[in-house]
Amino acid sequence: MIVFTACGSSSEVHTSRADPIGASVPINNPTDTTSPSDSTGPTDTTEPGNTSAPNNDTLDWAPCNDPNATDPSLECATLKVPLDYDNPNGDLLLLSLIKYPASGDRTGAVLFNPGGPGASGFDPIGFSGSAIAQGLGITSLDLIGFDPRGVDRSGGLHCVSDQFEDQHLYIDDTPNTPEAQALKDEADTGFIDGCKQKYGDTLKVYSTANTARDMDAIRAAIGDDKISVLGLSYGTYLGATYATMFPDRVRAMVLDSVVEPNGDTVQQAFETQLVGFEGAFNNWAEWCKSDTTCEFSAPDVGARWDALKQKLDDTPITGSDGRIANNATIETATIAALYSKSDWPVLGQALSKAEKGDPAGIFAIADSYDGRDDSGKFTTLFQSFTIISCASGIASPLPDDPEALAATLRAEAPRFAKDFTAADATFEADRCNKLVGDVKPDKISYTGDGPIVLVGGDNDPATPIRWAKKMVGELGPNARLVRFTGEGHGQLLVSNCVTDIEGALLEDLKLPDADTVCDPNPVIPKPDWWDALPIPTGMSDVVTMPAVAAVLGAEPTEVFSELRTTTMSAKDAVAAYTKALGDAGLDEFDTPPLIPGDDTSQGVYSDGRDRTMAVIALGPKGFDDEALQSGKVDVPPNTTVVWIVAIPN
Repeated sequence: MIVFTACGSSSEVHTSRADPIGASVPINNPTDTTSPSDSTGPTDTTEPGNTSAPNNDTLDWAPCNDPNATDPSLECATLKVPLDYDNPNGDLLLLSLIKYPASGDRTGAVLFNPGGPGASGFDPIGFSGSAIAQGLGITSLDLIGFDPRGVDRSGGLHCVSDQFEDQHLYIDDTPNTPEAQALKDEADTGFIDGCKQKYGDTLKVYSTANTARDMDAIRAAIGDDKISVLGLSYGTYLGATYATMFPDRVRAMVLDSVVEPNGDTVQQAFETQLVGFEGAFNNWAEWCKSDTTCEFSAPDVGARWDALKQKLDDTPITGSDGRIANNATIETATIAALYSKSDWPVLGQALSKAEKGDPAGIFAIADSYDGRDDSGKFTTLFQSFTIISCASGIASPLPDDPEALAATLRAEAPRFAKDFTAADATFEADRCNKLVGDVKPDKISYTGDGPIVLVGGDNDPATPIRWAKKMVGELGPNARLVRFTGEGHGQLLVSNCVTDIEGALLEDLKLPDADTVCDPNPVIPKPDWWDALPIPTGMSDVVTMPAVAAVLGAEPTEVFSELRTTTMSAKDAVAAYTKALGDAGLDEFDTPPLIPGDDTSQGVYSDGRDRTMAVIALGPKGFDDEALQSGKVDVPPNTTVVWIVAIPN
């Protein structure tokens, strides 16, 4: 089964319900008492009855009016494309785009896709466009994100409502009561019924190939003869599809965490990610056993996890909001955390809390993965995921012997395939046949001259390096494979070695040497001057907050930093540091907000020599922002978190 994912710990991505890796798989199930036709969908952004194809000559860029795009330098636009390219004079679909403009002399643009399929390409640029561009060192290129067709702002697919989705989000895949079985059955059929009722035969237009055509329409509307692409996870398959269809229009391409399921056997289609996540779990468990920062440590971490999962299956626990956490919740949270090593401590803390009856931590991880916010609203991720996968022919195929396959998978992945059945083995293919019919995936083959860098990880649980090795052979002599030896899925802004290579390719068209290998970043040492810094009155001792550290990006391999707490407001906390550091010879200077928000404050300080640092304070409402919500689980009520960061000179 394909789990394709967006890169990063908070990203979001889902498997099908039939895939034990995403056993909660919510969205293959309508979950509310309203009719599916009550939800909004692509018809909101289509225009019927057009008599001519859209004019794609220009884009009308303007300041963004979107809560997820607060950086004033960002620009937004929309573009009309045919809903069905076989009927270009029919209905049009409105694509939503966002741009972080080139900071130097512009030479072109990079189209960004974070994966899924079904993940928003708008939000990462809205939240982190400047960080991505600066991290890559691209100054001459516009960085453009867009929500692909059927995703969120671009005619987001809503076969079922948020209420329906929430009711079936973490359903027990091993029901032992008639009520639980009925809920599972409803989940299996409701999504299909809702999609067919609302979208009918138009479901087939949400394919990878049509999204590639949309990308070329964006290129044409920008006015560039060629375009660069930065694709992560499923975004690599989308990028390679674009290169296959439009080889002469590729300027350069970075494909990080490569997806290439073409040619896989049926068994490989099912076992690849199951075995990958089984291995990632074992690596996490070994780390947790030996690392003192893991709050779930034990002589046998796997056995402790198994016991907790069984406990939540037998006796689910109730959160402060009344939601029930069960075995599906813990499995989803665990899978989500295994995408990134930075989330390993977060998982240990969340599991420890769940053992004590508090499910807030596992809900925070699982909900972020599932695209659910604190109010119970969902992105279209999982609904889009299913439809795009089916329309692209990249869902799991129908096995000849489902019983034998299920037995093999249970042996190969005894933890994550423990309850895998013959019915699970046929579910995804049956569902896709009902939604769009039997669709074959597009083959990958590139004949252009634009250089391409592919990145594959030795320990990537979601996209095995064998896919990268396969695809690099399909993309011709101007493609190079970079092998990453560490943990996790997606190395953009995670591995300095990988990020530098990706930036050099995009900015300067510089290919790395053949057989280039990147190792994980080393831990950043504490600066010699750090312990002499003054600590203002009212600050706590240094605290460990894994969830906060994860959402802030306080990775020890990226920065040296510490977290403290205070009862002061964010503004007063920074003011206290400004005075104390000023007395110690560090002057404050103005910089753009590193973390925007109504309840955040910051100061950046330097002595003009070797000491440069930032103090960022987030008040009680500072973690309400969508990009930071999963960190709230660490923060006590009425508490301000203060992040003190050393800035390298």
